[in-house]
Amino acid sequence: MKATHYIHGARVEAGSRPLSPLTSPVDGTALGTVTAADSAVVDQAVQSARKAFQSWGAVPVKERVQVLYKFKTLVEKNIGELAKQVTAENGKTTAESAAGIARGIEIVEYAASLPQLFAGEILEVSTGVDCYTRRFPLGVVAGITPFNFPAMVPMWMFPMAIACGNSFILKPSEQVPFTPLMLAELLKEAGLPDGVFNIVQGDRETVEAVLDHPGITAAAFVGSTAVAKAVYDRGVAANKRMLTLGGAKNHLVVVPDADPVITAKNVVSSAVGCAGQRCMAASVLIAVGDCDHIIDAIEQEMRSLACGKEVGAIISAKAKERIEGYITRAAERGAKVILDGRGQQRAGHYVAPTLIDGITREDECANDEIFGPVLSILRVKTLEEAIAIENANPYGNAACIYTTSGATARYFEMKAEAGMIGVNIGVPVPRDPFGFGGWNASKFGPGDITGKDAIGFWTKTKKVTAKWTAKSANWMS
Repeated sequence: MKATHYIHGARVEAGSRPLSPLTSPVDGTALGTVTAADSAVVDQAVQSARKAFQSWGAVPVKERVQVLYKFKTLVEKNIGELAKQVTAENGKTTAESAAGIARGIEIVEYAASLPQLFAGEILEVSTGVDCYTRRFPLGVVAGITPFNFPAMVPMWMFPMAIACGNSFILKPSEQVPFTPLMLAELLKEAGLPDGVFNIVQGDRETVEAVLDHPGITAAAFVGSTAVAKAVYDRGVAANKRMLTLGGAKNHLVVVPDADPVITAKNVVSSAVGCAGQRCMAASVLIAVGDCDHIIDAIEQEMRSLACGKEVGAIISAKAKERIEGYITRAAERGAKVILDGRGQQRAGHYVAPTLIDGITREDECANDEIFGPVLSILRVKTLEEAIAIENANPYGNAACIYTTSGATARYFEMKAEAGMIGVNIGVPVPRDPFGFGGWNASKFGPGDITGKDAIGFWTKTKKVTAKWTAKSANWMS
């Protein structure tokens, strides 16, 4: 199977750089091939999007969102096939794949409600003088998305972008090119005009062609922090509106009064869900005081999970090797590997749930985004020390606390330096209208990628000041 581009409502085979053949991380079976779009292909997509925008941007918002209602129904109808494809190319369990798509559907629902959110403001600023605002689409915009959520992250972007009246170009990860093509076909079936949604497959060179193209006015990105910063800088240098989300080093703080059963299940779900390949995954558990009873419960919960059943695959052999390297070096430095997920002997790429105790603040496990099902335990004496460790890390996606004390939770919520806070929730992803977005080196650009802020990102506002002088004649004359 070929991962084609998708331009003006049709699959397009173009580009001269074939990339490495794709295999499934689940079992190593062949998936197909992908060819990278060069600047000429990107330009073809931009011209198609620009042509479509001329009419799509003028369609009233109430009419634009009708496509999203139909698209939502089609995604729900085909969620089984979509989840199957996500699992095949990404490695998630089928349940995780379906859950990610369901989260994407929520964004579609929010975008469909745009007529209730799109209204401008008006104020009489002086006698007979009104100031009011109108929102307008930006034009041709783009999204650059990662491997870990082939359906959900694109759905963070394009439903809001096209509901706002823009034409959209998606550059998905070259590791997961097939799921977005299924979404494109469903959008066409839902009645989206050709050219409003396009896909260009490719790698770094394709991304650079997208960022450099003068016909693209804005772009959003999700990926690692180093790449997010580079993408942001390049896009801004090309005079684009940019919002890029980067990586994280999320800390879960547990205090002795936490409920052991609830905490264990939630911590493990955060650390191991999606094989730890998500920017909201638990990475470090900071145990305050005597939490051995809770750590024992976490260990037992981890032991109950099996690769290929509850635990999905790692995206590639290279990624698996990198993750296992962290475990090896932690053991060599004297940390206690309570559960060792290395050396899984089965088809595909798997690392079993791994629990490491006794790390220090200087260890790489305490500082690097491992992006695998590895939970490291850092022990401290006080909550203030735990918060200081969380706040000293350069990222700022998520910080969570497990406690039965409302006062403790409130104190942590106010002091932790992260954009998304969890209280007894290890993956504190906000639901619309609350937007997704971190702080510090986890995000570059203003606002959030979802929720109310997305409206501001994908539109521009026109401010009108109007004065009408009454005529002396009767208005009926």
